[in-house]
Amino acid sequence: MRKHEQLRLITPGAAAGGTATPGAIADGFDPGRLTQARQLAAMTKRALADRIGVTPAAIGQYELGLTKPRPELIGPLAEVLGVPPQFFLGGRPHARLDASMAHFRSLRATRAYQRAKAISFTELAWELTYALEKRVQLPWIDLPGFAGGEVHSGTELPRDPAAAAQALRVHWDLGTGPISHLVRRMEAHGIVAVTPPADEDATTVDAFSTSRLPRPIAVLTPNRADNVYRHRFSAAHELGHLVLHGDTAPGDVQQEREADTFAAEFLTPRNSILPALPGRADLGKLVELQREWGVSVKSLLYRCRELGLLSDSASSRAHQRLHLLADQPGFRADPASAYPGEQPAMLSRAFDLASDNGLTMQALAEELAWPLPWVRMLLGVADQRPVLKLVRG
Repeated sequence: MRKHEQLRLITPGAAAGGTATPGAIADGFDPGRLTQARQLAAMTKRALADRIGVTPAAIGQYELGLTKPRPELIGPLAEVLGVPPQFFLGGRPHARLDASMAHFRSLRATRAYQRAKAISFTELAWELTYALEKRVQLPWIDLPGFAGGEVHSGTELPRDPAAAAQALRVHWDLGTGPISHLVRRMEAHGIVAVTPPADEDATTVDAFSTSRLPRPIAVLTPNRADNVYRHRFSAAHELGHLVLHGDTAPGDVQQEREADTFAAEFLTPRNSILPALPGRADLGKLVELQREWGVSVKSLLYRCRELGLLSDSASSRAHQRLHLLADQPGFRADPASAYPGEQPAMLSRAFDLASDNGLTMQALAEELAWPLPWVRMLLGVADQRPVLKLVRG
């Protein structure tokens, strides 16, 4: 098996750079880029049409490739959607996804435009990964069941979720105890992990994942990042989707249950956690296990019930007591940001390595034809410029 824990610099690719006239962009217009930019801006076709002075039907025709926007519309489209005009040119690698290609958890609570925005964000994550991978050798994909895996050891995971979790622990040599630095371990095996910006739409889209791109991608949304234990369980849940459901259509409630079962067994193997769990709802003991195993007291209570240590009524009473103690010291969880090993780092480290060989964020943005803030966002780099605030008198 090849080493996959390190990044290695390779020959850098050339940045695209340059400019193109509105006429040239209109001639080479990529309809998929318009859809992508509009979804990232969370705009309807009607809203965009009103902003640039055309009909919603015209926007639909542009996105279907039936017609192309006139050259004089390229500038307004770019300005309204917040992208460089060159963004609309075809010819660049484009990861085309739709909502049927990703495992979303809370479909009923998530509106269609929010899923579309999340999908377009995932496309950006792959495009950035592709650009960096031309320069830096990323960790080999070592994920049994993933069609694009680069490490082939002959390992086939069972279809049963708990058995698959046990087998993956063995395959990744994780032992039988607590797993530290879960997100970094996923990245070390070639999985791209990213976190979208914490905007209003991100509050309703739970973590999701896709196996439909050349690299598996897990999107860890910020609405769970205030609690490191929920954040870790979400990451393990998405890992379950990647190994169990890569060849099946998303959206099945049963798949969500299977991913939960996988996550529970992956984080707290039955044979290891059972001897440590109390025979009654001892919340103090469960807080100790929470810190040791990196899973929440709530998850441990569920584990006690499913392993037969607590009755349904005892579990319900314990959850009620836990709710009352949620804000008390010891029960209040830390944010995931306090744990570097639970934060995505592969793409930012790859950029750091490439930057040692001369790559700049501006050059990368020009190559991708992105606005510079998109690059900063996906690399997790804050804009260091001071913010000008104007107050009306």
